[in-house]
Amino acid sequence: MRIWPIAALLLAACSPGAGKSTAPASPPAAATIHPESGLDIVPLTVTHDGTTHGFQVEVARTGPEQAKGLMFRTLMGPDEGMLFPFDPPRQVSFWMKNTVIPLDIVFIGPDGKVTNISANAAPYSLDPRPSAGVAGAVLELNGGRAAELGIAPGARVAW
Repeated sequence: MRIWPIAALLLAACSPGAGKSTAPASPPAAATIHPESGLDIVPLTVTHDGTTHGFQVEVARTGPEQAKGLMFRTLMGPDEGMLFPFDPPRQVSFWMKNTVIPLDIVFIGPDGKVTNISANAAPYSLDPRPSAGVAGAVLELNGGRAAELGIAPGARVAW
């Protein structure tokens, strides 16, 4: 009897890795870190009037990250931005010191709704741009982008 070849096939079928593809594994997804700022990038949505628009935003979490913000940056994609979360929520005011590109500064209440927008903030301006009440976060977008997309107070922001 020829049991040896059958036994060898059965052992091979039971060995670790049997039935697995020998194709190389796909590489892990690249970290979502902004190449210039080094900040995490997260998806963010703004929903208003039944429309949802998606952005990829850098998150400035720490005091130093928030103090620098988008200073010295010369461009930003149309669906990019920077998010400044505040824990605990508080009254905030932004300026444009050393900020080269015009920005829409979107103030977001603790409930995730837009409270007010400082539209087209002028580059390098030291004028304060305050939140209309307590802010849970601020979203900076390219100047004019909020109006272009119809984003207004009451819009829902999620990240």
